[in-house]
Amino acid sequence: MRILLALILPAALSGCLAKAVVDTAVDVATLPVKAGSKAVDLATTSASEKDEKFIRRMRKDCERWEKDREKAERKARASGDWSDIPEPPNQNCGYTR
Repeated sequence: MRILLALILPAALSGCLAKAVVDTAVDVATLPVKAGSKAVDLATTSASEKDEKFIRRMRKDCERWEKDREKAERKARASGDWSDIPEPPNQNCGYTR
C-alpha cells in the first residue's frame, strides 16, 4: 500500500505544482503591463479631473474676491469713496454691480 501511495502521490501533486508555476508565470508576465498602465493613469489627467480642478479654482477665486469686496465695501462706507470696489474675477461669482 505504501509503495502504491508513493507512486501515485507525486503524479497527483504534479498537477497542483504545474498550476502554481503557470499562475506565477502569468503574474510575472502581467506585472509590467499593470505597472505601466498605473504609471500612465497617474501621469495623465482625465477630462473630469480637469473640470473638477477648474471649478475648484474658480470657487477659490470667488471666495477670495468676496472677502476683498467686503473689506473694500467696509472701507468705502467709512470714507464714502466707492471707486475701489474690485470687479469679480469671473461671471460665476454671483455678485454684479
